[in-house]
Amino acid sequence: MTTVKTLLGLPGLRLRPRAGAELLDRPVTRIYVTELPDPGRYLSAGELVLSGLLWWRRPGDAEPFVAALARSGAAALAASGADSGGIPGDVVEACERHRIPLLEVPADLSFSVITEQVVLALAAASESARKRLQAAADAPVETLLERASAEFGLPCWVLSGLGRVVAGTSPLPVPAPDVVRRYAAKEAGSLTVVPVEGRHAVPWLVAVGGSLSTAQAELADELAGLVGVTRARSVPPDVEVPAEAHVVALRTEGSDESRDVLRELLPDGLLLESTGDTSYAAVARWPGAAELSTVEPLLRASRILCGVGDSAPRAEASATARFALDVAAGRAGRVVAVQASEVEAHRLLLAGTPDGLRAALRRRVLGPLLDYDAEQHTDLVHTVRVFLECSGSPTRAAKALHVHVNTLRYRIGRAGELLGADLTEFTDQLDVYLALRMEE
Repeated sequence: MTTVKTLLGLPGLRLRPRAGAELLDRPVTRIYVTELPDPGRYLSAGELVLSGLLWWRRPGDAEPFVAALARSGAAALAASGADSGGIPGDVVEACERHRIPLLEVPADLSFSVITEQVVLALAAASESARKRLQAAADAPVETLLERASAEFGLPCWVLSGLGRVVAGTSPLPVPAPDVVRRYAAKEAGSLTVVPVEGRHAVPWLVAVGGSLSTAQAELADELAGLVGVTRARSVPPDVEVPAEAHVVALRTEGSDESRDVLRELLPDGLLLESTGDTSYAAVARWPGAAELSTVEPLLRASRILCGVGDSAPRAEASATARFALDVAAGRAGRVVAVQASEVEAHRLLLAGTPDGLRAALRRRVLGPLLDYDAEQHTDLVHTVRVFLECSGSPTRAAKALHVHVNTLRYRIGRAGELLGADLTEFTDQLDVYLALRMEE
């Protein structure tokens, strides 16, 4: 890493510190020459700003110039007083006040010589940094990030596309899902984000805590490549799942990404089977599916569907997971997750009944009522369903249907005659209600 102190040691430059001597460890990423009185819009963090002070005319001119350097995060100001009778005192004071290291450039030294030597120093440092990073190619991700952070002078992280922090050199300053969403939407943020190379459906991302120079961006690409190699080389750990556990069924419609997504979503899960667009895994604790919305924009799949079985022996949990997945498929949305515990018990029971048998039972129980509605152009079937869903309360059902309660009682009585059932009796109510739900 090239620092301000490094530049003081370059042969032939003869730079002399005039302010901020305690700040010379700041990293330098590039050099920028300017004579603008307020160069703020053109500056970026880590730059060595080189100026002949042609913008300085009178005391007070230094404040907006140096303040702009401080706001941008400039590494230092290298100034020549050849055309101003030396470096003005208010320039030194402003640099001290805004904590900007000030280096005095000899009056007889050409800016082109300074620029050439600084660029060469940065290039040499970049190559050395790349070699130092490559020397850690076989190390864990945590070690790679520590090496890279030292080179950048900035914190580094590796994030999963699901919004999980895989590793980092410090706490992430913003929520990881927000970083992934900004990256997916190609929005600018406070971090520099680089995708990790690899063939995994769920990408990993390298995030660096600030803007980077061209040389640093190349080093970030190198880091991403090494992290990708480390990820590809890693072997999923052996996982033990209790006999009673949740089974999670995940489908990526239109793609074969389900296996990778499920493995990334459930790092502590045991993969049971995978058929391309649908995969199953057992896990002791279901962590929730919020992360699926984070990764969805990064996948090829048109939709992500997830069904979670009850915590039960494997066969039972698998059956309820498959049904929950079918329920999810019937709902709208690009990401839909359904837990079997959310679904009524009678729907789970009906789900295991063959289609032909469901149709036959529906016809046997409701046939006369269905025929009557078709002939008379009425909708007694709907009236009966609302009545039963109101727990057999005529008052509540009449209110829901916007009819008088006596009208409701007449319709329920007529429906009972057609069905040969007493719709005020629980067992008859149960048979009729199940028959009504069989169409689902």
